[in-house]
Amino acid sequence: MSAIVKDPYNVIITGVGGQGNVIASRMLGNILAKKGYTITIGETFGVSQRGGSVMSHIRISARGTWSPQMPKGKADLIVALEPIESLRVMAGYGNPSTKVLSNSRPVYPVGVIAGDQKYPSREELNDALLKLTSDVKFVDATDEALKLGEPILSNVIMMGAIAGLDDLPFDTPDFIEVMAGTFKKEKQEINIKAFELGKELVIKA
Repeated sequence: MSAIVKDPYNVIITGVGGQGNVIASRMLGNILAKKGYTITIGETFGVSQRGGSVMSHIRISARGTWSPQMPKGKADLIVALEPIESLRVMAGYGNPSTKVLSNSRPVYPVGVIAGDQKYPSREELNDALLKLTSDVKFVDATDEALKLGEPILSNVIMMGAIAGLDDLPFDTPDFIEVMAGTFKKEKQEINIKAFELGKELVIKA
């Protein structure tokens, strides 16, 4: 079993309902469980079916089982499928060493669509995150997924981006093995393409 950079290694995958947050967290957990790690996942759904926040705590360890509820300030990696969720989660669970990996495409809440609230620009969001940690990367996951013809692939692109960080010991063959039990055969080729794209994008971010 390859070593992880920290044990336990604490990941939070966050987004809003309908972005595939839960599938991404379970796939990441399954990939690393197959490599011999003990995985604990805790999920909060809120009003996810109405576009509310969704957050999965994934704790990865070679030493044993940890509480599914990650303590505040202990996230090693925050993966946000929706940009403003990266800031919300970072404020509670991050620390100056936390890495933030965020999709760049917002999903506007009702208040913003109605004109009652303002959504921060990417620059404003980046500046706010950089006050909390120096390691912030944005990936155009939704834009690239749309080019592939399926916006839901943004979660798989973000999975590839996680692999591209090299903090966790998994790569394309591990993804393919777990994906084969998750997606229909006709969907596998495009999911592999999305995963590989995520690896490329995070290197450029």
